[in-house]
Amino acid sequence: MITYSKFSGTANAAVGKLETPIKMVIEHESDVQTKKGGICDWLFNVEKSNRFGETIIGQNELDVFQAAEEGNGAESDTIKETYKKFIEHIQFMKEFTITAEMMEDAQYGVGADAKRRAENFTRAYYKTRHKICEYALTNGTKTSGTFAKATLDLTAPDGLSLFNNAHKYGDNLGTQSNYFYGDVFGTTSGGVRTLSTSVFEKALGELAVKLRNMKDENGDVLGYTADTMILPGNRPLAEAIAKKVAGSEGALGNGYNDINLQFGNWNIVILPNWQTSDDRLMIMSSEANKNLSGNMFFNRIPLNVTNWVDNHTGNYIWNGRCRFGVGFGTYKHILLAVDSANAVNGATSL
Repeated sequence: MITYSKFSGTANAAVGKLETPIKMVIEHESDVQTKKGGICDWLFNVEKSNRFGETIIGQNELDVFQAAEEGNGAESDTIKETYKKFIEHIQFMKEFTITAEMMEDAQYGVGADAKRRAENFTRAYYKTRHKICEYALTNGTKTSGTFAKATLDLTAPDGLSLFNNAHKYGDNLGTQSNYFYGDVFGTTSGGVRTLSTSVFEKALGELAVKLRNMKDENGDVLGYTADTMILPGNRPLAEAIAKKVAGSEGALGNGYNDINLQFGNWNIVILPNWQTSDDRLMIMSSEANKNLSGNMFFNRIPLNVTNWVDNHTGNYIWNGRCRFGVGFGTYKHILLAVDSANAVNGATSL
C-alpha cells in the first residue's frame, strides 16, 4: 500500500500535468512488484504494526492431562514466560528529482526520463524490503550487521546468532544446534572435493530430521517438516544438485530404481546476493516459520510519498518514506549447513 501526502509548494501548470501521471506510474510499478513477490514475501511473515516496535514472547505450554481418581481434583499446571524478543522499526527514505527543464519539455504526460525515475523509485522501495530480509538471513551467523546505514539486531531470542550450536530452550532445560557442517554436497578425497547427488540426498534427509527434532520450551519435540531449501546465488553446481534431488522421482546415481524420498518435498529459493566461497544451504519449515514467528517483517509505515517544488531551483522533488522492522522470533524453524570436511566455528558436525 502506498499513501500520498498533498502537494506542497507553489502550484503551476507544469506540475499539474505531471503529478497525477507520476502517481499512476508509481501505482502501476507497485502493482507489478506486489504480484511479482520476492524474498520478503516468500521467506518472511509480513505483519502490520502500529507501535514503536514489536515484542515476541515465548512461553512453555501446559503438559498433558493427568489421570485423577474418582472424587479427586485436577493437578495444577502453570505457564511461564521463557523468552522475549523485541524488534524495533527503522526509518528508510529516498528522493528523486525532476528538473525544471524536464517539466518544461514534458508537454503531454510524463517524459521518458521522469517515468523511468518514478519506476526506479518504486522498485527501490521493494528492493529495500527484499534485500534487508536477504541480508538478515545470510548474515545469520552474526549477532548484528549494518544494512543501508541501519544497525540490525540479528540475534535469536536467547541472545545468540540465528545460526548457532548452543541455542537454549525452555527454562534452562538444555541446548540444541541449528548450525551444522560436514559432507552436505560431496566428499573429499586426495584433497579434492567431489560433489554428489547421493551424498546430498542423504545429508538432506539427515538435516530434515534434525529440524523435525527441534525441542519446544517444554523440552518436547516440535515435529515440523522442512519444505524449503535456500541456496546461495553463486554456486551453480550445488544448485544443480539440489534441483536434481528435489525434482527426480528415482534416486540418482544408481541403477536400482530406488525411490527418491526427497522428490516433491521442497521449494527452492535462490538468494542472488548471497555470495559464498563454499557450498552451503539453509532448510526451513514454512509451517514452523509461521506458527513460531520465525522470520518476521513488521510493516509500521508503508511507502508514504510527498512531492513539492523547490523554490531555489524550480525542480520537482518526490520523497518516499517508510518504517519497518526485521528480526527473528525463534531459531527453531530454520537451520544452516556448510559443506566442509573441516570443523566450522560455531557449528555442529553432521
